[in-house]
Amino acid sequence: MRIAFLTAPEGVEQVELTEPWQAAVEAGHEPVLVSTESGEVQAFDHLDKADTFGVDAVVGEVSAESFGGLVLPGGVANPDFLRTDDKAVVFVKDFFEQGLPVAAICHAPWTLVEADVVRGRVLTSWPSLRTDLRNAGATWVDEQVKVCDNGPNKLVTSRKPGDLKAFCETFLDVFTEEAAG
Repeated sequence: MRIAFLTAPEGVEQVELTEPWQAAVEAGHEPVLVSTESGEVQAFDHLDKADTFGVDAVVGEVSAESFGGLVLPGGVANPDFLRTDDKAVVFVKDFFEQGLPVAAICHAPWTLVEADVVRGRVLTSWPSLRTDLRNAGATWVDEQVKVCDNGPNKLVTSRKPGDLKAFCETFLDVFTEEAAG
């Protein structure tokens, strides 16, 4: 399965990109780094610059239909930037409209709020997003990983880097199940 990993040009939390990416590769999937600009994305380790990663595709030039699922890594700046980019928001919303599975960790649900796809959904995130998610019509829970199928697609969410093991196992199970379905 081709899995889109959407990040802004700067601000993605490196471990929230690299661990799910590696898990997808090890499971035999094809991860594709999608961003709002071509070139490279600058990852961060909290507030410190970390590695850069080459962009494979640019939003506006690819659609959800060419992927089997979407992963949204966190980092504070990453989803904040993505939610201000109309093409990124449309790209994310398209996965929901196509009924494709989406996985988001940490601050990534900010982009889901902007895409208006959390109303009636149950999800988790970094705790500071709780009020934003509730105001957008979601039910927020403090759980390591949450799978919500109350909507057009399955949505997998986790709170933080400490949840990555459970997040990776769960989103891979859900994506594989949806692909077989």
